[in-house]
Amino acid sequence: MAGAFEQLQQCLKRLPGLGYRSAERLALHLLVEKPDKAEELLQRLRTATEQVAACPRCGNLCEGDLCEICADPRRDAGVLCVVETVPDLRAMEHAGAYRGHYHVLQGKLSPIHDVGPEQLSIESLRERIESGPYTEVILALSNDIEGESTCHYLQEEVLARPDLKVTRIGFGLPSGGGIPFADATTLRSALEGRRAFE
Repeated sequence: MAGAFEQLQQCLKRLPGLGYRSAERLALHLLVEKPDKAEELLQRLRTATEQVAACPRCGNLCEGDLCEICADPRRDAGVLCVVETVPDLRAMEHAGAYRGHYHVLQGKLSPIHDVGPEQLSIESLRERIESGPYTEVILALSNDIEGESTCHYLQEEVLARPDLKVTRIGFGLPSGGGIPFADATTLRSALEGRRAFE
């Protein structure tokens, strides 16, 4: 059985963006260089785990009844941007080019990985479209095969309302690229260059 240090390193290595060396450096930093910071980190993780949940309306991070975006009356209530994940939403917000509402799908359709419509928040999107005041839905999904097939599914099964304008970002995003990896200028261009989705 691995020792406590190795177990910590393996746990850190499972975090996105951390390989073996990065996990080792982080573990050493917390245990040797800054042991006083380890307790603060543990407390912050406990607090966040207890207080942060998914927004019941859009799926964003939330500490109250609704997230800050859904609760903000200054947002454009007629436009809904559909994204795959919370990091995608946060990247769009950091770009500063969009002032409407969001819906987080929690992924994209992927038959290879057994991800169907039931595993995504598609039903809640359908309910929002049917009951909401939306005039435009922006599909801000990744520019790959699974992202495209998810867009087509949404267009045919959820967004078929005749008075609803459906657009797709894409200009400036590389094929196969994801929203969290694009810079703010690229995301602004993608939003401004959106096109009608067919």
